[in-house]
Amino acid sequence: MKLTYEGLKDRTVWAAAGIDLPDYDPEAVSLRTREHPVWVHLGIGNIFRFFLGGIADRLLRENLTDRGITCVETFDYEIVDRIYQPFDNLALAVTLYKDGSQKRRVLGSLSEALALRPGDK
Repeated sequence: MKLTYEGLKDRTVWAAAGIDLPDYDPEAVSLRTREHPVWVHLGIGNIFRFFLGGIADRLLRENLTDRGITCVETFDYEIVDRIYQPFDNLALAVTLYKDGSQKRRVLGSLSEALALRPGDK
């Protein structure tokens, strides 16, 4: 089980682990987003990734949009290289409820991750 576009193809292993996968094609969403971005967000840490990324994921699942988020980091550039790119910008979101239950899902809405350094054009 790998959190990559290729890894998502084996849906049975994810289902066995109780992890909900996108019912849309994250790779196709990423391509559309890169060609014609509509949502750009500066600052791409954990709160953004799971809160706003979760909202975008829901919009994609409900067919209210066909594009994801272009994620731009302006401070902690390593996050792009270590957290986003190795996993094709996918994220595993886990919600913990007070009764001890969990909701686990892969977010495919974070379509592109960029590091914006001083002096970049």
